[in-house]
Amino acid sequence: MLSGLVIVDKPQGWTSHDVVGRMRRLAGTRKVGHAGTLDPMATGVLVVGINKATRLLTYIVGTSKTYTATIRLGESTVTDDAEGEVTATHSAARITEDDVRAGVTALTGEIEQVPSSVSAIKVNGERAYARVRSGEEVKLAARPVTIHRFEIHELRPARDGEVLDVDVTVECSSGTYIRALARDLGNALGVGGHLTALRRTQVGPYSLDQARTLEQLADELKVLEMSQAARALMPNRELTAEETTEISFGRRIAAGATAGTSAAATADSPTAAFGPDGTLVALLADTGNYAKPVLVFAPDNEKRAAAAAPEAPPAPGQAD
Repeated sequence: MLSGLVIVDKPQGWTSHDVVGRMRRLAGTRKVGHAGTLDPMATGVLVVGINKATRLLTYIVGTSKTYTATIRLGESTVTDDAEGEVTATHSAARITEDDVRAGVTALTGEIEQVPSSVSAIKVNGERAYARVRSGEEVKLAARPVTIHRFEIHELRPARDGEVLDVDVTVECSSGTYIRALARDLGNALGVGGHLTALRRTQVGPYSLDQARTLEQLADELKVLEMSQAARALMPNRELTAEETTEISFGRRIAAGATAGTSAAATADSPTAAFGPDGTLVALLADTGNYAKPVLVFAPDNEKRAAAAAPEAPPAPGQAD
């Protein structure tokens, strides 16, 4: 059974669900999910899991992301991006590079961000964007996010200076809305702003260099094998043959070298454990003097180990 991650270069105009549907056909399986939605307007890295690799997606969703983007200052839109109607315009002719840099600095580091009202966040069981489309005014609560890097590349005046396009790179924590950054930068400068282009270049350890377009994948389905994917994603532990057997049956073994420290493996941040042949055997969490399996991948013993190991969380982005 084919299992692994596919790093897709999502095309513009496609939803993440569209990509999952296409990957199901290419891989010949319904067990496909993705690790973090990209808006239809956005392009770039979408990590897709196939079969057993869907169990890794939970640990990919929370990783940092990197984007290149263009922010247009001088116009606000209902969606905070180019797909929505313009709701207000203010000349950006007075905005200087120093002004933009000061605004970017204020939005760097740990901040409180109010997501776009047309995000997929649920409000009383219904997506926020659905409520907005039905004419309802939606106000979402601010949430903490971290902007690790907010770098300006170029400022490009347009329309005789009435709008100012700013090309940037943003490296941020999971849950950050880049279009909300565009909105907030424009509001801080008093002219409004929205996002006109967005490309995700990295998700955790997986980058655009590894990504393939859907056309390329149709010609050759390039899959990052489970062991390779896990080695790049989380701390590693090499098991002995005896430990491999114990873990394969869901039994605990001696704790890892980082047990008892701040770097100890947990159920949310486990260690990837590999057998002597390099195969991914399980994800482990340290509890006291022992390490126990969070997920077991050993092919011959998965069913028996499932009774001993905690139930796996559902794969993010799993399509119905």
